[in-house]
Amino acid sequence: MNALNSTQVWIAIGLTVAGCYLVKLAGLLVPAQTLERPLVQRLAALLPVALLAALTAQQTFATGTTLTLDARAAGVGAAALALVLRAPFLVVVGAAVAVTAGVRALGG
Repeated sequence: MNALNSTQVWIAIGLTVAGCYLVKLAGLLVPAQTLERPLVQRLAALLPVALLAALTAQQTFATGTTLTLDARAAGVGAAALALVLRAPFLVVVGAAVAVTAGVRALGG
């Protein structure tokens, strides 16, 4: 595959900027009565959680296009256990960090 020249890069940047602006504008043009529907409000509340969960899963269990189970998975498991036990947020993060570091230190 050929590398992009600087003109192509700037065209891609410009198209991305225009696309982001148009998406933002489309969101502002949605009628208020549409946004007040209960279904739309439920979806708007759940969508960020679903996107964050998908990003976390992809970053934890994938390396490129392959499934990987390593220290990151152990850290997420520790965080999940801390959440089930209703630990405070800092304890959840600390448990994930400690378990991940421990597994990596043991060679995992």
